[in-house]
Amino acid sequence: MTDESWDGGQLLTALERAVSALQAGVDEVNALNVFPVPDGDTGSNMLATLQAGITEATAVPIDKRSVAAVGSAFSFGALMGARGNSGVILSQFFRGIGDAVDGQLEVDGRALAYGFSRARDAAYAAVGHPVEGTILTVARELSTAAGKAAEHDQRIEPVLSAAVAAATASVARTPELLPILAQAGVVDAGGRGLELLLLGALAYARGEPEPIAPAGVEGRFPTFDLPDEEEGFGYETVLVIQPLTGERLVLAHVRDRLEEMGESVVVAGDERALKIHVHSERPDAILALGLSLGTLSNISVENLDGQTRDIRAARVVNEDVPGGRPRARTTRPAVPQTGRTVVAVAPGEGLARIFAKLGVAAAVIGGQGSNPSAGELAEAIHAAGTSEVLILPNNANVRLAARQAGELCPDVQVEVVPTRNAAEGVAAMLAFNASAGLHANAQAMLREARSLQTMQVTAAVRDARLGRRKVRRGEHIVLGPDDGLLAADRDRNQAVLAAVNRLKPGFELLTIYRGNGTTAAEARELRALLVERLDGVEVESVDGGQPHYSYLISAE
Repeated sequence: MTDESWDGGQLLTALERAVSALQAGVDEVNALNVFPVPDGDTGSNMLATLQAGITEATAVPIDKRSVAAVGSAFSFGALMGARGNSGVILSQFFRGIGDAVDGQLEVDGRALAYGFSRARDAAYAAVGHPVEGTILTVARELSTAAGKAAEHDQRIEPVLSAAVAAATASVARTPELLPILAQAGVVDAGGRGLELLLLGALAYARGEPEPIAPAGVEGRFPTFDLPDEEEGFGYETVLVIQPLTGERLVLAHVRDRLEEMGESVVVAGDERALKIHVHSERPDAILALGLSLGTLSNISVENLDGQTRDIRAARVVNEDVPGGRPRARTTRPAVPQTGRTVVAVAPGEGLARIFAKLGVAAAVIGGQGSNPSAGELAEAIHAAGTSEVLILPNNANVRLAARQAGELCPDVQVEVVPTRNAAEGVAAMLAFNASAGLHANAQAMLREARSLQTMQVTAAVRDARLGRRKVRRGEHIVLGPDDGLLAADRDRNQAVLAAVNRLKPGFELLTIYRGNGTTAAEARELRALLVERLDGVEVESVDGGQPHYSYLISAE
């Protein structure tokens, strides 16, 4: 029995057993995703977060494994390895426990209860607007139960037993507190993951058999393909055109002219003002075209060949890390250069290349179903090499990790632009102005991002109810930027057409980012249908390479 108290070695074993229990139930936790999409990753994010903690804690030499050393190492590893919102909250939970055991020789039930109270507070502090019926509720209620138990019995097992009973009851009640869970017929995934962790630790305290051992999760700092050294991007020209008095600008006409002159053409705006972006070898010709159409402002001309070299340098930094594992405490510039750059999360290779062409200093491949860790994002921040960095998470489930990454980089001023998908990220880059201040850039980029209408197309992995609509397994569903259901149909193209019909009118450009499970022929067929249905709207199709979602579509 190990129910009286734990020393450092026993604490490490208890943590390993907790992670083992989560490993055994990870598929169950992933399946509790509210939305019936094929990228449920709450369990995977929690597991990867805590496996990073185990890796750090087991690196402590055996003769130095005090409670404080194990708790501190595990907490640091989890902070660096935190993935997704659930992983970030969990990392903060264990940071609270780590703070509580600092300086302790042993952990008994009273110390554990105190650790749970610190964990609860840290978890709530990690979220700007806490929502009940989530892992936060479970953390609060198990902490309260543990505290009451510790008043009567200071052994580990009774306190853990009370915490587990409270967590189990709390998880079962989450649908009562959060209607979307009741509607989907599931309990909160993060809360269930925390319950499993406690069950594993309790089994160790009771001397019960060990669950399935966790498998290792390789760290990764994803990169993307770059052109050969002799290939450059030329010059990036960005400017705003306003028409001459009495004239008006025609977006499609301007885009056609620019496409004859360069590549990576993006034109946004209306007849009163157009923001253009283009890569070409002759920025003077681009400026001359703009002057022929009206007056120019916010002009920026950048040599992209130099940016390409900088991105290659960042890639070399990543490749120097053994096994590709991020180490945010190393491989950073001694003194960040003055200036500001952008780090973006890209859900696919195609989108990573697009971000690189738009001037992103470092792109980290990841997103829904494969969230980058706070440590990976921190490494990207330092690889950018500047004193100010804007992060485009391009996914609501990456925002907390992005914020945590900024806190891990005290030598860099970091601001997170809360983009919800990669299409919003592309739009945000069009508003980036390297000469403007960090906060001004963040505001302008968010405004540009939210000016888009976006949708994502995937297939339902189970029967579910989304809002007032029932969807069946295998149906193609189209979700808005906040995951609201726009359309569902057995025919994917018909689902897209129905969703596009729900967009606010007035858009002039529809961009289709093709996912990695969709063929170019299928994308061409969809584009042809949209061109036929949308009179006067230009429709573009590009390779995004994103997993799980056959199409990411934006309208502007």
